Amino acid sequence: MNNFKIGVMVDSFRLSLEDGIRKAAEVGAAGIQIYSTSGDMAPENLSAKRRKEILDLIRSYGLVVSALCGDLGGHGFTRKEDNAWKIEKSKKIMDLARDLDTNVVTTHIGVVPEDSGNPRREILQEACRTLGKYGESVGACFAIETGPEPASTLGAFLKTLDTKGVGVNLDPANLVMVAGDDPAAAVETLKDYIVHTHAKDGVMLKKTQPERIYNFFAEGGVGDIKPEEYFREVPLGEGSVNFDKYLNALNLVGYKGFLTIEREVGNDPEGDIRKAVDFLKKMIVGC
Repeated sequence: MNNFKIGVMVDSFRLSLEDGIRKAAEVGAAGIQIYSTSGDMAPENLSAKRRKEILDLIRSYGLVVSALCGDLGGHGFTRKEDNAWKIEKSKKIMDLARDLDTNVVTTHIGVVPEDSGNPRREILQEACRTLGKYGESVGACFAIETGPEPASTLGAFLKTLDTKGVGVNLDPANLVMVAGDDPAAAVETLKDYIVHTHAKDGVMLKKTQPERIYNFFAEGGVGDIKPEEYFREVPLGEGSVNFDKYLNALNLVGYKGFLTIEREVGNDPEGDIRKAVDFLKKMIVGC
């Protein structure tokens, strides 16, 4: 019998924090993930009192925090000149995570080069080691989200870090939409590192170098490509993620954490999230 728990990215409701928390409980989630990089949920804007109030509110709805999202955008941690402030901010987000009774902070770090001699790889290693060591010291995990590169490339990179403070947030839709990778096979490849997952679905429309896609978003939409020509996010069960195989793979490797629904597009986020919860409940029964 599996031990999956269903979560919701509370920001996907596109409501205030309190209304999003209430909606998450209403749709039947057990936990929530929260963006914590800017605005009211940025660590620098949250006093100790406010942190306790938010945690008490979450608990009052019978929920827990599955993870915080600490994605600082841009090129991730691939540019050395940006990393000092990004590392310090990420540390503060990990501190906030512990105050909200979770130990996972998810983020995109940028595209990991396959070539071990690429200087960008060394920059990423330095940043991830620093954050991993900090995570170890505070009891938190810095979880790299899948998608920009195949799971095999990410797995090989993780083995070079020598820290238990870095893990994986496995997003199956990113793998199929951009990397053209198999989520079930990715589970086996990354099984020692998976600490959180996103429940998301999508289709690849046209293959290209993943770095082109991620650079487009890193530059704020500046570039000569149209992402909608290359991939499309769709409601759970309507895309290329084989959830039967994927959830069985997670079950086989002993993953017992959250399947956190993330819906980044669409005109009816609440409706899509409700359908996603129902879809996952039915799928979980069969695992």
